[in-house]
Amino acid sequence: MRIDYEDPFVKIAGLLGGDEYVRVARALLNNDNTTDEEIASATGLKINAVRRALYDLFGRYLITGIRVRDLKRGWFVYRWKAQRDQTDIFIHTQKKKAYDRLRHRLEYEKEHEFYFCGTQGCNKLTFVEAMETFFKCPGCGKIANLIQNGQVREALEWKINQIETEMKT
Repeated sequence: MRIDYEDPFVKIAGLLGGDEYVRVARALLNNDNTTDEEIASATGLKINAVRRALYDLFGRYLITGIRVRDLKRGWFVYRWKAQRDQTDIFIHTQKKKAYDRLRHRLEYEKEHEFYFCGTQGCNKLTFVEAMETFFKCPGCGKIANLIQNGQVREALEWKINQIETEMKT
């Protein structure tokens, strides 16, 4: 039986590491309790790329690994298995992290006035930073003017509300 490749587990793997991770994830879904060498053979990837993907997915609790002795060779190998039931928990955790970062950013945007010279590549300055440089951009030397960050705050609030709604369902 072949697993549908639109599986959330495969999508997450692709977001984490691109095509190599997708190939590893597909191999894991199609073959339970498989070794890294079997995955490398099935995907055509080098063993180091497979192991990098496996260890990353393992570190994020999306797969499990069981150490067993290889009867032919006598050494220990890991048998890997996808934990599809962990994908929803992983997604929720990532949304929570994004939500927290956005809330902090919104608070920062609300608490500060920003100044900017208008030159692409230069950073915006807080009021204190602008005062220290006499309202001149430290990068290009132009005058730094007050910028309105209302649109940024609205965008942050919109995204925060969207994530809150998604986390409730």
